[in-house]
Amino acid sequence: MQVRYRYRLNPTLGQRAALAKAFGCARVVFNDGLRLRERARLAGGGYVSNGDVQKTVVTEAKKTPEREWLGEVSSVVLVQAVNDLHRAYRNFFDSLTGRRKGRRVGAPRFRSKRGTQSIRLTRNGFTLRGSGRLYVAKVGDIPVVWSRDLPSQPSSATVMLDAAGRYWVSFVVEVPEAPLPDNGREVGVDLGLTHFAITSDGVKVDNPRWLRIKARHLARAQRALCRKKKGSANRRKAARKTAKLHARVADTRRDWLHKLSTTLIRDNQAVYVEDLAVSGMARTRLAKSVHDAGWSTFVRMLEYKAVLNGRTFGKIDRWHPSTRTCSTCGLLGDKVSLAVRSWTCQCGAAHDRDVNAAKNILTAGRAERLNACGGDVRPLRAVAVAGEAGTHRSAA
Repeated sequence: MQVRYRYRLNPTLGQRAALAKAFGCARVVFNDGLRLRERARLAGGGYVSNGDVQKTVVTEAKKTPEREWLGEVSSVVLVQAVNDLHRAYRNFFDSLTGRRKGRRVGAPRFRSKRGTQSIRLTRNGFTLRGSGRLYVAKVGDIPVVWSRDLPSQPSSATVMLDAAGRYWVSFVVEVPEAPLPDNGREVGVDLGLTHFAITSDGVKVDNPRWLRIKARHLARAQRALCRKKKGSANRRKAARKTAKLHARVADTRRDWLHKLSTTLIRDNQAVYVEDLAVSGMARTRLAKSVHDAGWSTFVRMLEYKAVLNGRTFGKIDRWHPSTRTCSTCGLLGDKVSLAVRSWTCQCGAAHDRDVNAAKNILTAGRAERLNACGGDVRPLRAVAVAGEAGTHRSAA
């Protein structure tokens, strides 16, 4: 399985200038290629091939006075920028035709010099030195903060500069699967806002709300940023300070999600969650809390960690009535408002709203897994409720 390993870089001042030049050239080539294809489309022509785009915006552009400075960076950076544009178009067309599953992908857009900057390198553009440094073509040997060892030789590398002014390198490596011993435990996980995760075992994990904790600091930094004159050095400093606060929140959230997802995968043989419509919830009055929770990131972590550790991971349908279904008798009740945190079924079972939902998620996920394996998924017979209306055979 291919995964990404990310490390911090500490380039010198000269290397930062060289990287800035590489970032700018890659952005210009990407935008020139996008502009070339847009003009061909408006003129009624067909799709310009990847080879023709590379010949026009790289090979021939280097010979012109307006783009001769493209020769100052590695050709690998420029070629990969053209390949990135081609991949963006391919994802867009596959999404239109239905070959690409998931959320609809939009058309490629022009890259901006603000925000995160990046260049992508193949094996021809970078080398890992024996001294632990990363050699990037026409940049030099960059010191790397090795927080962990690479499991294998990387096939590609992406050098990035985020909005907080931090340099990173992301390696694509092949990681062999290492199945953990089968412990036979299965768990359903219900995600929420009051409690981030509620398991079918009755364990409730509080929602830390990392963004809310730093809300005052972020508001103060944002107000200071708004008071600075546009284009001034003080505004750039204030923007960098605000970006650092946001980066600290994101890093803290990511670290916490990694630890929680690792614990769930390590302690359970199978983990089931609900396929939440996060994009829809992000358009409600709870949008800030939904984004702060990071449900999508957490689910992705569970999914790839389950593959690496030989665990089972499953998603149940988002329309499954896990909240209002009795996990004891299976009776489907009426809709329950968010204000109701506990309810009692007609069979007499008292349920905590979230724990009951987690139990139903576990039952549904287990049923889908057994059904895919050819197992018996017929629900068990439930005891009839006292006083339930019915027809006796003798009354016919």
